[in-house]
Amino acid sequence: MADPNDTPKRGLLRRLWTGFWSPVSVLSIGFTLIAGFLAGILVWGGFNWSLELTNTEEFCTSCHTMETNLGEYRQTVHYNNHSGVRATCPDCHVPHEWQHKVKAKIMAVKDVYHEVLGTIDTPEKYEERRLHMASLVWQKMKASDSRECRNCHAFRFMDFTIQETRAADAHQKAIDEGMTCIDCHQGIAHELAPGYLEEYRDVVERLAAETPAPRGTPELAEIRSYLGTATE
Repeated sequence: MADPNDTPKRGLLRRLWTGFWSPVSVLSIGFTLIAGFLAGILVWGGFNWSLELTNTEEFCTSCHTMETNLGEYRQTVHYNNHSGVRATCPDCHVPHEWQHKVKAKIMAVKDVYHEVLGTIDTPEKYEERRLHMASLVWQKMKASDSRECRNCHAFRFMDFTIQETRAADAHQKAIDEGMTCIDCHQGIAHELAPGYLEEYRDVVERLAAETPAPRGTPELAEIRSYLGTATE
């Protein structure tokens, strides 16, 4: 004998199913949802494709104003070395993590603005702003604990026994005092402007004033002492 309470339930389910696929204006709700889902995949895929397209060395150096940067970078160990492993512009300047990468891309809009404006379109203009541009990068890297450097370099994987004595001592000191890569390697990929050391000290002081030093971070006096001898 059929359950009299089952009929209303089946009727409700049938009405919901029929309503899901019934035309609403032009399209059914079901078709609209599926089409929206597929469109979302296409939009998301297109966004990621565009993001990766702008994350290449060719794209980064396509602007006229980047020719100076490119020439300097090609003279460094990050471009040519005995291992054949190359670090490109995005490796050093674009975070790998999604949230940080998107933020970096948004901030990079200012580069397009300055390219159009011609802020550094001559060697003279470039040199005038070299220290300021470097300072912005140092501040970002210091604040992030040299995040992009550590994508390739990690103290725990270094074999100090096969490093030069000076490098091994410096890296051990960095570990002991909680220093970060950019504390010593400000000019690793681009030329340093006159007064860079004083500017870097100002960066450290500004960050120290904004954010209390975490445990293990060296005091400013220690950084100053080390920066006096480590300039590479």
